[in-house]
Amino acid sequence: MCGLVGFLNPSFSDHWAATIHKMNATLSHRGPDNEGVWIDEAAGIALGHRRLAILDLSPAGHQPMISDCGRYVLVFNGEIYNHIELRQELTVLGAAPPWRGHSDTETLLAAFSYWGVATTLERLVGMFALALWDRQNRVLTLARDRIGEKPLYYGWVNGALVFASELKAIWAYPAFSNPINRDALALYFRYSWIPAPYSIYEHIWKLPAGTYLQWSAEALSPNTQGTPQAYWSLESVIAKGLAHPFQGTEGEAATQLEHLLRQSLKGQLLADVPLGAFLSGGVDSSTVVALMQSLSSQPVKTFTIGFYEDAYNEAQYAKAVAQHLGTDHTEYYLTGQEARDVIPKLTHLYDEPFADSSQIPTHLVCMIARQHVTVALSGDGGDELFGGYVRYFLTPAIWEKIERLPKPVRRTLASLLKGLSPRQWDQLLGGLSIFLPQNLRYTTIGDKIPKLAKLCEMTSEKEVYLSFLSLIDLPSQFVLNSQEPLLVQEKLAQLSYQLPFESYMMALDLLTYLPDDILVKVDRAAMGVSLETRIPFLDHRIIEFAWTLPLQMKIRQQQGKQVLRKLLYRYIPPTLIERPKMGFGIPLAQWLRSELRDWGAELLNPTRLKQEGYLQPEVVWQYWQEHQTGKRNWAGQLWEILIFQLWLEHSS
Repeated sequence: MCGLVGFLNPSFSDHWAATIHKMNATLSHRGPDNEGVWIDEAAGIALGHRRLAILDLSPAGHQPMISDCGRYVLVFNGEIYNHIELRQELTVLGAAPPWRGHSDTETLLAAFSYWGVATTLERLVGMFALALWDRQNRVLTLARDRIGEKPLYYGWVNGALVFASELKAIWAYPAFSNPINRDALALYFRYSWIPAPYSIYEHIWKLPAGTYLQWSAEALSPNTQGTPQAYWSLESVIAKGLAHPFQGTEGEAATQLEHLLRQSLKGQLLADVPLGAFLSGGVDSSTVVALMQSLSSQPVKTFTIGFYEDAYNEAQYAKAVAQHLGTDHTEYYLTGQEARDVIPKLTHLYDEPFADSSQIPTHLVCMIARQHVTVALSGDGGDELFGGYVRYFLTPAIWEKIERLPKPVRRTLASLLKGLSPRQWDQLLGGLSIFLPQNLRYTTIGDKIPKLAKLCEMTSEKEVYLSFLSLIDLPSQFVLNSQEPLLVQEKLAQLSYQLPFESYMMALDLLTYLPDDILVKVDRAAMGVSLETRIPFLDHRIIEFAWTLPLQMKIRQQQGKQVLRKLLYRYIPPTLIERPKMGFGIPLAQWLRSELRDWGAELLNPTRLKQEGYLQPEVVWQYWQEHQTGKRNWAGQLWEILIFQLWLEHSS
């Protein structure tokens, strides 16, 4: 795991070495082991690299690396899990150079030299972001892995094409002054993260997953986005899966999945440094750890974070799974103060507004793991591939009930629900709750009533699904002078085939939520402490297999991951796993009314907001006041706003 930087600017006349070293220095956390730069002033190209040595710890793995033929120069972040097989294939073809070491970077260069860019990318199994300079044709190629595990930003700063693993390196380019992209900010306030291809800045983009982009030094067009070329697409995978569905039983599907996961793990367990895994005790991480342990002759090192608040604590479940599997388990119980101490670090870790509050415990579990290992495997991706999120079965169930009601009845019901305030509903229903069993009593149900009223006014399943993802319904009205761009939903809606709505939601999450929220969260949280993370479920062969499975092998009787559970229970008793899904969160609503109250009030001061000119001050202050009085729970919305305010303070 590393960090890469670079720029292409044939008219650059400043201090080349000083500039690329300055950019490189911002990514020292991604690569604490080594720094390298390569410059060709005549061509107008400079490349930089920070290395976290995982494979081939010798100088033979140093980057930037030049191909044996001398034509290509490469900076690369990630891991190619099948690089040994690629070396063997190149050797059989007579195309292998005299190998200088055993790094996957050297393998990549040999592959590009023989097969070219597109064919090589199609052959790779791994996670990566890379920049490849063709010295012969003076062409720069930027490329990113199929799902987007590794980040890559690119864009224009003062007429130069600048690119890097993180935005902080682009800030370091001379005279960076790109304005905030208000339309991207509107997207942030809908989702809590900024979807690709957008970034928080104008003229700076994220390269979409599964694509590559090429620029010629002779034909640069400043401020243009370019046209990324797809070498793999989920849409094609879905179409192929529908055309050739899996024909066996659920047991046979579990066996095939086990084979593919073992294949994935064998590549991902390759490292010249200590390796372990995150373990929450849930289905996904437990499956990964169970198979890891079955492939290892030594106890696998596993890590989990515990919380003293019972509603957020899964550590006891992880411990039980670890004991059953015989792993070398480390658990660490966090205090609220330790978690809150992470908040000032968030803007440095994430560079642009990012408000998934599970970023805090994720960063903390990475800190604990890094004390013992350099590489950690995770169970991310299982929910999106096998139907694990509650919204996958809750959305169709809700829509089925709404659709049964005639539209006039829906409108009347919505009006009635809006007739009382949330506090009045709490008072009314709180009194009635004494007649209910203890476990069915609700004390804050009034906060759900406005959401229920909105659901009654919706006209499609897609609106219901979007409501689950959205914290602020009309962000283009909330963010001054903005217009929310259309996203991949529109692209998927135009496909020539029809998907069950549950599958439609999973596809959208794989295209947006997974790469732009989950994978961003994990990458920055881990790389902030120089820890490499690997995700076995995101091997593209597993993704392709998952899309051949019938929906009932994923979701059945309001429960997801059916085929994955069948596999897991070959290793772990169901009694250790079966429990309500908790997520990975923090008691944010409570903190905003107590320990974080003064901090929040200062950042959300209406006078300050008005001077900054990005958000509607009156709406923000209303959220704050209603939350403080207990009238409403606006914790999610307020966290989005506070993170943006914290980022704005840090970046200005």
